[in-house]
Parts: sequence; C-alpha cells; structure tokens
Amino acid sequence: QVQLVESGGGLVQPGGSLRLSCAASGSISSIDAMGWFRQAPGKKRELVATIARDGRTNYKDSVKGRFTISRDNAKKTVYLQLNSLKPEDTAVYYCSVVIIVRQYWGQGTQVTVSS
Repeated sequence: QVQLVESGGGLVQPGGSLRLSCAASGSISSIDAMGWFRQAPGKKRELVATIARDGRTNYKDSVKGRFTISRDNAKKTVYLQLNSLKPEDTAVYYCSVVIIVRQYWGQGTQVTVSS
C-alpha cells in the first residue's frame, strides 16, 4: 500500500508564493514519475507539472516561469514551488506518483489566491 501526504497549501495574496510538499510512504521500491495536478471548482483536473526520475520536467504552459517542481528521491518527496500566484491558480492541488505503471494520488491541498 502506498500513501501520499500533501502539505503546504493555504490562502495567499496575488503575487505571493507557496511551497507544496508531498511525501510518499509504504511499500515502495522506487518511484518513476512524480507530478502535481489541480482541480478548480466546476473544472476538470488538469496537469500542472511532472518530473521524471532522472529530473526531466514538464509544465503546463500557464505556469511556466512561475512554478518549479523538484523531487528528493531519498525522501520519496516531491515539491512544487508556486511563485507569482494569480487568482486563476486557485484550486485543490493533488500530487501523484507512478510506481511500476500504477498511479497513486494524494488527498489534495487547497490553494486559494485572493486579496
């Protein structure tokens, strides 16, 4: 069984920053891809950023230059640094990991950008 625990969400003003963390635990040999998704009210869940085991990254166009994904393989943790936040970034953010072709999800953490 694999568990993902997210932290770091909250309320921030436009232009502010947050750092999300997601720690994986359980029967894990190694983690392939790690990533962050988000879902705003009334919208579908969308990909925000992914990072491969070798460190290659991929970002949604609207967050490029503002968000940075990173991972610590020893700690089985993935991070998302969110800078220059905009109201349209408001959503529940979910982390996800792929372990031997199976995808696991965290419970989600709320990010609200508002003045």
